[in-house]
Amino acid sequence: MANAASGMAVNDDCKLKFLELKAKRTYRFIVFKIDEKLKQVIVEKLGEPNLTYDDFTASLPTNECRYAIYDFDFVTEENCQKSKIFFIAWSPDTSRVRSKMLYASSKDRFKRELDGIQVELQATDPTEMGLDVIRGRAN
Repeated sequence: MANAASGMAVNDDCKLKFLELKAKRTYRFIVFKIDEKLKQVIVEKLGEPNLTYDDFTASLPTNECRYAIYDFDFVTEENCQKSKIFFIAWSPDTSRVRSKMLYASSKDRFKRELDGIQVELQATDPTEMGLDVIRGRAN
């Protein structure tokens, strides 16, 4: 049986920008939104490489769902510089039920389009995606 995701296309720009983040590290983060009129996932915001995690979290709306990719740099206990690409499904408790359902049903198809995601997080409030959570999941 086809689900709601089958009608939600992924704009090519989403894949292109993700590849640029992954291969060239052109961006620190990308925020994606579902455009209900166009019936597709589109790029909403690109974060420059010099931006911080706080800049990233500030770019997520407090009462609307989004998908996001964050390129997290960290140093291991062995003092190695590493990075992990996080996929964050942002679905705040205050967002509309229809919106939550739309994002939930489209998430897996969207994620399959972005090859190279290393860690996935689901967050309904800022504490579920705090920097401490990100650090803990990166190792």
